[in-house]
Amino acid sequence: MKDIPHCEEHHEHSVKISAVEKILPREDELYDLAELFGIFGDTTRIRILYVLFEAEACVCDIAQILGMTDSAISHQLRILKGARLVKFRREGKTVYYSLADDHVKTILGMGMEHIKEKKQ
Repeated sequence: MKDIPHCEEHHEHSVKISAVEKILPREDELYDLAELFGIFGDTTRIRILYVLFEAEACVCDIAQILGMTDSAISHQLRILKGARLVKFRREGKTVYYSLADDHVKTILGMGMEHIKEKKQ
């Protein structure tokens, strides 16, 4: 494995360090951010989010599209809802899920853009 390039001698840039320390998020915020990105670390959840990126859908529709059981989809939607990535609305006996807000679309879009850029 190749070594990661690094400085040949240790010296600190105190002005830069001070500027970054002033804007660095709190530890609890960084923890929450890491937890959020952990939610995106599951392929099934990403697939569900991409379905909802395209259209609002019920559990049955998502299960059919992804070739999974309603139970498996419900389990993942519970996690996504807990992370405030999806929301739902009731229409009679049917519950429709959608992305919680445009931030989720942005995260997915930028992630995919990054992946495709890397391959070019």
